[in-house]
Amino acid sequence: MKKVLGLLLAGAIILGAMNAQAADAKRLTLGTGGTSGVYYPLGGAIGQVLGSKSDGKYSVTAQSTGASGENMRLIDAGEVDIAIVQNDVADAAYNGTQPFKKKFEDVRAIGRLYPEYLHVVATKDSGIKNIEDFKGKKISVGARGSGNEINCRQIFDFYGLDYKNLQPIFSPYSETADQFKDRQLDGFVFTIGTPNPAIQDITTTQDVTFIPLQGEKTDAAVAKFPYLVKDAIPANTYKGQTEAVPTLSVQAILVVNKDMPEEDVYELTRTLYENTDAIAKSHNKGAEIKVNNAADGITIPFHPGAAKYLKEKGALK
Repeated sequence: MKKVLGLLLAGAIILGAMNAQAADAKRLTLGTGGTSGVYYPLGGAIGQVLGSKSDGKYSVTAQSTGASGENMRLIDAGEVDIAIVQNDVADAAYNGTQPFKKKFEDVRAIGRLYPEYLHVVATKDSGIKNIEDFKGKKISVGARGSGNEINCRQIFDFYGLDYKNLQPIFSPYSETADQFKDRQLDGFVFTIGTPNPAIQDITTTQDVTFIPLQGEKTDAAVAKFPYLVKDAIPANTYKGQTEAVPTLSVQAILVVNKDMPEEDVYELTRTLYENTDAIAKSHNKGAEIKVNNAADGITIPFHPGAAKYLKEKGALK
């Protein structure tokens, strides 16, 4: 009986300690995206790791949001504590350029998470071999005003393209995939992580051409828009795509408000980059989070806490 009572008492002490630790944890909200996208489940995985690997310092809850644009507003207003955003959207919001009408200057970067590649794809029978061949063709550029469409506007200019010399179709990803399979489109541009299920579905039913973005025009695009990064879609990401496809990428990045204490941001940054294997167990994008690439494509200021850690690791000069 004494042994049982002893075990119960020990259990009560442990449970009490755990409850006290949970009560002492700083509660943070992580803005993500829609529940059907990548940001929400990845944010859940990141939040879980930030909480479990911080010795009880933090409790992080992922919150579904309208993704990058809304997340910049939420962080700037202090309505969420951490958020995932696309780096080019962060640049536009911070500087108050289109589509934003004011500057969101209170947002600071923690670091890059993973690349979102520009997939430039055409039907085999369209005869399109390079992006200049888009002239006169029906091309889906993404939903009007989306980050995807903004990327199209940015790169088209370097290749002599605009909405007057091609037929732009303003469709989101799922509708684009359906239209492409129904032969209603000649091509499309997706800015998205890999592998993309819609493109996987397309390549299982028909042959496509992956259009490379490389050379002097790509160099010029990166020089003008430093949040774009020269990259490549890895070989065999999709059926029939046996070689890497040179392209550009934007980056999914993590941001916070400038007013978050430096010691908290340092600890969150350290916990994130030193536990990517744990994130990867819950979401495959965790395997793409690398401290060596943490500064890639980031054009807004880093939070001092993040900068301190990244400088220690040689990822930021």
